[in-house]
Amino acid sequence: MVGAYAFIWNPSLAQQHSNLEEFLTQTWAQRGLAACMLLPVSAVFGGLSALRRATYRLGLSKSARLPVPVVVVGNIFVGGTGKTPLTIWLVHALRQAGYTPGVISRGYGVHNDVPQAVTPYSLAQEVGDEPLLIAYRAECPVMVGRDRVAVATALLAAHPEVDVLVSDDGLQHYRMARDVEIVLFDGRGAGNGWLLPAGPLREPISRRRDFTVLNGAADAPGLPPDAIRMQLVGKTAEKLNDRSQISALTSFAATDDKHAPTILAAAGIGNPGRFFGLLRHAGLQFEEMALPDHYDFADNPFVHVKADVILITEKDAVKCRQNEGLRNDTRLWVVPVTAQLDGALAEKIVEKLRGRSIA
Repeated sequence: MVGAYAFIWNPSLAQQHSNLEEFLTQTWAQRGLAACMLLPVSAVFGGLSALRRATYRLGLSKSARLPVPVVVVGNIFVGGTGKTPLTIWLVHALRQAGYTPGVISRGYGVHNDVPQAVTPYSLAQEVGDEPLLIAYRAECPVMVGRDRVAVATALLAAHPEVDVLVSDDGLQHYRMARDVEIVLFDGRGAGNGWLLPAGPLREPISRRRDFTVLNGAADAPGLPPDAIRMQLVGKTAEKLNDRSQISALTSFAATDDKHAPTILAAAGIGNPGRFFGLLRHAGLQFEEMALPDHYDFADNPFVHVKADVILITEKDAVKCRQNEGLRNDTRLWVVPVTAQLDGALAEKIVEKLRGRSIA
């Protein structure tokens, strides 16, 4: 045990999720027996996906061209790879280049067919946690809904000043024409290189795209050598119930003249290990609580935790702020992260956008 404390938490559902995730991670990392047994199903999945793409390529299905350029940020690897920080970075980069960007998203768990505007005060269960975080951090118009074309049209009608759209995910939403595609990977790369369910890919690694971005690794299996590296940087923590209280992450670590507080690090994101690794890099020692991705915090997982400090992600924080019991827990500190990329990527994206003909 890393810390000098213990916490009590009912892990049944999270443990089942963790066990399944561990099994799939191991299966998709290599071309072993389990993966090989699933290959016939992958062939069917791949065939249906290819047929769907072909209908758009041949003009049998029509893509809608919007009146402003569209940049899609997505992944073909199942699970979290860091799309939200990249989307926020891109909004800021486009703004610096003179654009007025807006963001559209599906919104995890959103069931409303009508496009819905997102503000920093929206409820996470109504608009999704990631769009809510984007609205808070990027400070730009954000709208969610099932049909991205309808969502984009509604956003442009409500915000006629917007002259470029960033789609948070949506690579497979072919009905929406796009001008730039950015495909994001992390250190897992393409895994074993096979399609679902024998591998982790929604589409073949050879899928066309404009830019490949690699999050948090120098290289990864199956990726092209020109992949642009992205690094997530987090050096501070802010108190959940008082954002004006900001401390360096290193202040929570033990030094020669003081003992470290007992710390729990909790993450309900697609890849909790990335968050835990960031904290270890800051020299912290802590217990881990890996929650399922998009954990809703309807129940307080920290109610029986015996810890001085609980560090959480920004994605979890937008939901914790909407739960009175969590919002008033003075142990909760949020660790903001910022994506860092080569500025040349922004220049290349802008160059493509300026070469785009107006619809």
